[in-house]
Amino acid sequence: MNYYLRRTVRIPLTILAVATLTFGLIRLLPGGPFTQLRIQLIRQGVPAEQVNARIEALQNIRPDAPLWQQYLDYLIGVVQLDLGRSISLNAPVVEVLARALPWTVFLVVTSTVLMFVVGVLIGAVQAYKEGSRFDKFASGSSIFLMAVPYYIFAVMFLFFLAFQLQLFPTGNAVERGLDAALSLEYILSVLHHAALPILAFTIGGVGSTALNMRGNGIQVLGEEYVEVARLRGLSDSRIATKYVAKNAILPMYTGLLLLIGFRLGGTVVLEQIFSYPGLGYYLISAVNANDYPLMMGCFLIITITLVIAVYIADLTYGLIDPRISAGDSDGY
Repeated sequence: MNYYLRRTVRIPLTILAVATLTFGLIRLLPGGPFTQLRIQLIRQGVPAEQVNARIEALQNIRPDAPLWQQYLDYLIGVVQLDLGRSISLNAPVVEVLARALPWTVFLVVTSTVLMFVVGVLIGAVQAYKEGSRFDKFASGSSIFLMAVPYYIFAVMFLFFLAFQLQLFPTGNAVERGLDAALSLEYILSVLHHAALPILAFTIGGVGSTALNMRGNGIQVLGEEYVEVARLRGLSDSRIATKYVAKNAILPMYTGLLLLIGFRLGGTVVLEQIFSYPGLGYYLISAVNANDYPLMMGCFLIITITLVIAVYIADLTYGLIDPRISAGDSDGY
């Protein structure tokens, strides 16, 4: 079977496996997925004999049906993009996720790109100046940044820059009362609210990126084609850009895409610290409120995003680096 076809077929299979695992794990939690909703409906005055019918109307799952029937109802809902209604927010889960996902993607993509660019630049200079004072200082700083979790920086930034100095807001993604529009005021407000989360998330990954780039750069500098380029009299800037930087960055490409996917899960703590209304914020809120439909929706979206990132990395790495064949090796 063709390489690309195999990778494409694995996407729905992986999503199905994750949806199945999520469905099973949720039902192992105390009280199950319908207890909280039953209590809420009874408090609202719904007669006990009508509770199951109301749950079916809200969640598209029959709570009194066999487990296999509930599973099929859940899968049909996923295919139809109908994940039921959030218990705590009283809104369709899909609408909540659609509102939260852009903010999370904005944080993750922006911070990851900044982390990659800054880390690559620092690591490239370290490779060229291996053994220098700058290399030693940068290496020590990178190890320190790798050892300190990003949420420590987040708490420090929030306390000193937001609470003490009041230079940045302490929550939300945009100023309250400001309508969404492509205006300068709205864009500046978004950037102002996202500055600290992005900064904390960026700093948390710069160290590992710089060290990876340093190692790749030193390895490339030792290659014969770099020596040949020097003997040909090519300038250092041309060698750095055409030979060293290009070949040192290529092995990090796949890791960048995978990192974007994995960092989506990392926003759970970050968004909670800054009260930033993304997927992670709503996931924690759903856990605290026993809002199982919203919880399952957040898990599913984060997983699908990671699967897509891996898929894009698989399909494009062979195009980015011609030395890597994405051909028909069955052993891969």
